[in-house]
Amino acid sequence: MNDALQSLLDLLALERIEQDIFRGRSRPSVVPRVFGGQVAAQALVAAGRTVADDRPPHSLHAYFLRPGDPGAPIVYTVDRIRDGRSFTTRRVVAVQHGQPVFHLSASFQVHEEGLDHQEPMPSAPDPLELPTAAEVLPRHAERYLDPAVAERLLEARAAIDLRYVDEPPYVTVGEVREPRSQVWFRTQGKLDGAGAAIPRPLLDICLVTYVSDMTLLDSVLLAHGRGGWAVGDVVGASLDHAMWFHRPLRADEWLLYDQESPTAHGGRGLAKGRIFTADGQLAVSVIQEGVIRVPRESGRQESGA
Repeated sequence: MNDALQSLLDLLALERIEQDIFRGRSRPSVVPRVFGGQVAAQALVAAGRTVADDRPPHSLHAYFLRPGDPGAPIVYTVDRIRDGRSFTTRRVVAVQHGQPVFHLSASFQVHEEGLDHQEPMPSAPDPLELPTAAEVLPRHAERYLDPAVAERLLEARAAIDLRYVDEPPYVTVGEVREPRSQVWFRTQGKLDGAGAAIPRPLLDICLVTYVSDMTLLDSVLLAHGRGGWAVGDVVGASLDHAMWFHRPLRADEWLLYDQESPTAHGGRGLAKGRIFTADGQLAVSVIQEGVIRVPRESGRQESGA
């Protein structure tokens, strides 16, 4: 386990300040706000800390309400909505500076046997045959608004080994492509012996939640030949995020994130994703809508930064 992964695990190990109230901190982000995947993962940790270990999450629905301040702590308040025989429901509100910045509802379920079918896993190359982020990002530094973007992105993703199957949007700016993207990902090191602060499988699910917000809107950008915030041709942010956890997974083993965008309109783009284990099991379904706006040319540099 590298230092970056340990730092991420420490970030998710929230401080309990009351029975159902937790406090978290943030790590530096590539943009001047809290990374959405971080606050979603921390909120799910907070909810999971109030639920029995034999009830992992099976779904979450979340809204990003305000940009988070990375320099201030985030307080997570958990409401125990329902504790049933099979299902448990929790609501979490994340607060900074006296205002809610994020809202999450999550449902947990004891294991049950039942009907079983799934879509087949799409084809994808072996992740070990694909270039790493450390190989790709510096290669395209001339495209970024800020020469330090590559370094900041590498730092932000140092805990995760994330590999694009095809070129990411910032490499093919101006080229309209199919609104579909695939990435392989896993943690940079094994999680065995990671500590008991967050029991598994909750830890694996929260780490996948963290990663799920990194690349999902790429598919929207590809449909319009846009490169993203790093090159300054769009500005945007996540609006809402939903996930369903179908089958067991391990965040320290390769997972294929297959993503596509069915529509964009009204300054918003919709993207959906499927996360498969390396042996073809459909583990997670994801849907997200985000604000995606094209800045005025005169304000491009300022808005992109």
